[in-house]
Amino acid sequence: MLTIINYKAGNVRSIQNMLKKIGVKSIISDKVEDIENADKLILPGVGSFDYGMEQLEKSGLIPVLNKKVIENKTPILGICLGVQLFTKGSDEGQKKGLAWFDAQTVSFDKSKLPESYKIPHMGWSEINYNENCKLFKNLHELPPRFYFVHSYHLKAKNKSDIIATTTYGYEFVVGLKKDNIIGVQFHPEKSHKFGMQVLRNFSNIY
Repeated sequence: MLTIINYKAGNVRSIQNMLKKIGVKSIISDKVEDIENADKLILPGVGSFDYGMEQLEKSGLIPVLNKKVIENKTPILGICLGVQLFTKGSDEGQKKGLAWFDAQTVSFDKSKLPESYKIPHMGWSEINYNENCKLFKNLHELPPRFYFVHSYHLKAKNKSDIIATTTYGYEFVVGLKKDNIIGVQFHPEKSHKFGMQVLRNFSNIY
C-alpha cells in the first residue's frame, strides 16, 4: 500500500485525488502501524521549514520513518517542503532537517535574479532531468513542465544525487535521488499530465 504521510503540513487530499485518477490506491495516515506496513511513502508539504519539522516531530513518526527509509529501504517521495525536510537544514529556519541527503535548503540569490523576477518562484517551469532516472520515464514532451510554488531551493553537495534542475534567473536543483529516497521541488499533483506520469512512475516502478 502507498501511504501518504499526514503530519498536518501537507496537501494530502490533492495528492490522493491525483493518485486515484491514475488508478493508484493510497491511504492518508499519521499512524505508526500504517507507516510500518507501507510499501511506498509520500511526504508532501507546504509552509515553512521549521513548521514542517515541528509538525513531523509532534507526529512522533520520525523514528519509524528513519527505520523504514534508512534501514528497510522503503521508497519515499518528498514533494515541495517534503523534499526540503530531507536536507540537513534551511536558511528559512533554525531546526535541523532529516539529513537524508547531504544537501541544504537555501534562499534564492536575489543578486542573480533580474528585477522583474519575484519570490516566491510560482508557476510553470520546464525542467532538465536525468533521462536514466525511472521517475521521469515516458515523459515524451521534452522538456516537460511542472508547477512550482517556493521561496527556497535545494543545494546538493553530491552531484550524483541530482536528478533534475530548472532555471529561474539561474539554474538550481529541483530533484534529488539517493537509492530509495526521492524528492522533487515541484508539485506533481498540480502538474497535469506531467505530474500524473511522475506519480505513476513512482507508484509502479519503485
